[in-house]
Amino acid sequence: MYETLLTSLKENILTITINRPTKLNAVNRQVMHELGLVVEEVYNDPSVRSVLLTGAGDKAFVAGADISEFMGLSVEDGKAVARTGQELFMKIERSPKPIVAAVNGFALGGGCELAMACHFRVASENARFGQPEVNLGLIPGYGGTQRLVQLIGKGRALEMMLTGNMITAGVALQYGLVNAVVKSEELIANARALLVTINSKAPRALSMCIEAANAVFDESSNGYEAELNSFGACFGTKDMQEGTAAFLEKRKPLFTGN
Repeated sequence: MYETLLTSLKENILTITINRPTKLNAVNRQVMHELGLVVEEVYNDPSVRSVLLTGAGDKAFVAGADISEFMGLSVEDGKAVARTGQELFMKIERSPKPIVAAVNGFALGGGCELAMACHFRVASENARFGQPEVNLGLIPGYGGTQRLVQLIGKGRALEMMLTGNMITAGVALQYGLVNAVVKSEELIANARALLVTINSKAPRALSMCIEAANAVFDESSNGYEAELNSFGACFGTKDMQEGTAAFLEKRKPLFTGN
């Protein structure tokens, strides 16, 4: 179905693999277009409960944007490229279904930005993160200047962006950029295990957690009000009734998403 992506659905987990290993999975126009299509599928397919996003091979998650496509672009062209990337990555960030990045190898430039747009990140021991755009006379353009500051703080984010230096998986864990670092051969299994746990929870409550957490960084939204409204809305769901009944009856809940 896709030229640059591999997809598989198992146990309601959609695995999306960016499949350009000879190019270190660099993001080009085709990848961006197909990611947009598959994200629409995530939103609309009820059989998809969560998503695992990774890169083909063990060398790179995504080593950056395909720089060859930047040659000859005008100021307006550059803004259009950034707008496309920002809109797609915002849609990933706002997905009502959890999207977890399993970062194998390099996550640089647009690859780091893509990983940061996911709800959280698990990294292999050989993962490397960076925003080296200054080496090209550029800055991050797909939301990286904003999300990196949000995730690791202004000082560390500016150091990474101004030097263009990479950080190791261990440093990324220390900074809070990733949630866990695991052996390369255990990366996908570890990420899947997390999603299996997440998938056992009430779907609407999951989406409300994501929405409320995103509201922290939305200047047009009151995060506490968003939380209050979502908390109240949960009381109108069958899943809340099931969850509380199961707790009181000392059994596992069976959530339906209603």
